[in-house]
Amino acid sequence: MHFKAEHNSLAGRVILITGATSGIGRSLALGLAQLGATTLLLGRDVAALETLFDEIKANHYPEPGIVPFDLSHEDPERLDALKQVISERYGALHGLIHNAAILGDRVPFEHYKMTTWAQVFRTNFEAPVAMTQALLPLLQQSSDSALIFTSSSVGHSPRAYWGAYAASKYALEGVATLLSEELENTSDIRVSVVNPGATRTKMRQAAFPSEDPETVKPPEDLVTLYAYLLSPNSNAPRGHRFQSDGHHHPLERRAND
Repeated sequence: MHFKAEHNSLAGRVILITGATSGIGRSLALGLAQLGATTLLLGRDVAALETLFDEIKANHYPEPGIVPFDLSHEDPERLDALKQVISERYGALHGLIHNAAILGDRVPFEHYKMTTWAQVFRTNFEAPVAMTQALLPLLQQSSDSALIFTSSSVGHSPRAYWGAYAASKYALEGVATLLSEELENTSDIRVSVVNPGATRTKMRQAAFPSEDPETVKPPEDLVTLYAYLLSPNSNAPRGHRFQSDGHHHPLERRAND
């Protein structure tokens, strides 16, 4: 499938991006803003958020919003406040991209520190689940909103030594499948999972330190896929898992026992 991002195709759209200050998240923030979206930039590094804000403004894209938020800490009151601010300031939320994640350790399971395991699950799984539940009513207000979970190849098929990262992404894909089924006949929200594949990020470099970064695609190459899934005119199938090359298939649902 070939994706093409039309000029101003996301004009008037309010899109929240977690992990917006680096890697894929940063490229999405800039790329989606260029297409006319009002991007809400969520991250824990305020200085990096401000730098990104200034860059988006300097390019004369729609003014973004800054959302300082540490996903590694449970904070339901902060989520409620975020929901209220978005509702009052923007009136709706058209897209929620779960992109923030941490790698954790790549060691045999028997040597994995449970404190690290809990931290990875908090950031990669529990925080996205809690944020989705909190912001779902805002997504429901739009007749063409999109909920996107960024996963990984090891999220679909966990592999040895990927520990909590693989397990947390596998769990996240399970929630995406659950939500897709729940919302299929009750909501117009499009639920999608994206596997970015090998992408030139700091996380990729940490996972594969001997790999030449120039041999994998830059994160900017993913903007058109996400834009396609976020567009109000998208004909993207609901409840599918998308690869960066455009291939996709339905999220797995097992028959009832």
